[in-house]
Amino acid sequence: MAKRRKKSTRTRALPKSGRSARLILVTRDVQLVQQIEGLFPTGAVQVTREPSIDRVVERFESQAYDILIVTSAAVKAGEIDGVELLEVIGAQSPNTQVVFIVEPRDISIAMSALKAGAYQYAKMPATDKELRLLIETSLKMHPELEPGPSAAETKAPQPPPRMVGRSRAMQAVYRQIRQAAATDIPVLILGETGTGKDLVAHAIHAQSDRSEGSFVPVHLGALPPELVASELFGHEKGAFTGANLRRIGRFELARGGTVFLDEIGTVDERVQVGLLRLIERKKFHRLGGCRAISSNARIVAASNRDLADDVQTGVFREDLYYRLDVFRIEIPPVRERQGDIALLIDEFLSRYNVAFEKHVAGISPECVSRLERYDWPGNVRELKNVIQRAVLVCTGEVLLPEYLPPRFRPDKPARPRVTFDVGTPLAEVEREMIVQALRVTKNNRKRAADLLGISRRSLYNRLRKYDIR
Repeated sequence: MAKRRKKSTRTRALPKSGRSARLILVTRDVQLVQQIEGLFPTGAVQVTREPSIDRVVERFESQAYDILIVTSAAVKAGEIDGVELLEVIGAQSPNTQVVFIVEPRDISIAMSALKAGAYQYAKMPATDKELRLLIETSLKMHPELEPGPSAAETKAPQPPPRMVGRSRAMQAVYRQIRQAAATDIPVLILGETGTGKDLVAHAIHAQSDRSEGSFVPVHLGALPPELVASELFGHEKGAFTGANLRRIGRFELARGGTVFLDEIGTVDERVQVGLLRLIERKKFHRLGGCRAISSNARIVAASNRDLADDVQTGVFREDLYYRLDVFRIEIPPVRERQGDIALLIDEFLSRYNVAFEKHVAGISPECVSRLERYDWPGNVRELKNVIQRAVLVCTGEVLLPEYLPPRFRPDKPARPRVTFDVGTPLAEVEREMIVQALRVTKNNRKRAADLLGISRRSLYNRLRKYDIR
């Protein structure tokens, strides 16, 4: 006979109003309902099960729920998809937190839901600890259960300091920053180069309970590989040639604070193992040291590459990836931030007027048009540099197209062309096209795949096939 699950004595999920927290599960799995009910004291949560995703909207017409939990099986069985459901529920009940529970093969459903505004996801089979953490954190984010922003602010979150943008894509990022700051779990920030991953990491730290502690950024991609372990964990005197003094690592410096690991995908296997042990045991050793050192620093990691692809190719450890990818924030590139370019231009114009003691009052419509038509492969960083240069060389009170770099002028050179002699082997043609696409996109593999009209996985397969590095 199966053992009866012991009722938890935890009370953090209890609403401050004294009522039960209302959860609705969209699933045909009765055991999942029983598992969640067994995580909390009697009366702490009220769980409703709805087998069909198509009937969820009707439920919300007569009842408000604190958390909506949707399984990928229910999404696949219904006529309404997960993203469409989020849009409807978001308009009808904006305070409801949405969590997806997906089978590993259905991870794409969770990724689409996160981009559309879902709170978080878990993989099946989910442990009691994972489910309880997701539910308790979701309840903290509910305005009625935790003091916070008004309903109007929930619909349109305000940007953190130093972050600019009002597009829907950026509002989703601001909301996720606030959600991540309310927890202590690892965060993985993904985004192209120049999108502002460091600003997001700092905003999470500044809004969290660790704000009084240190924010310690480590730009791993800029460090020589042989020095990364010493930078993170420190070393004892004599640990290796040139180690003449003891060095305190970043994780020791960040006790009680946050360590931001930028470009986490660049670290080698040895450092990945060290990070995995640190996350699991909350302890580490200095290089050459015997004493275990405790660490309570929070980890926020970032990458401009899709680490899932690196896991598939064996470059990044799968177990470390899943420990870092607990709460994911994807920062949109500038080209997907509709309406934000004008705001960014105004911000940088004001900033560099002060820096250069200029009095540039505005920017011409033609200049704005050219900036808005540009693809911005370097994202916000590139836009900032363009406005900085334009303000510096401007001799009047209005920025004109002539003050922009040559690439913004109508006579800019066309995209490089590749020609082949008739009879060139197809394999040679394909290899050269891939090499040129990577060159044009400055080795941005996502954009290279888009340029070639293939998936990133297909691109990685061809990189291995043709030994392109």
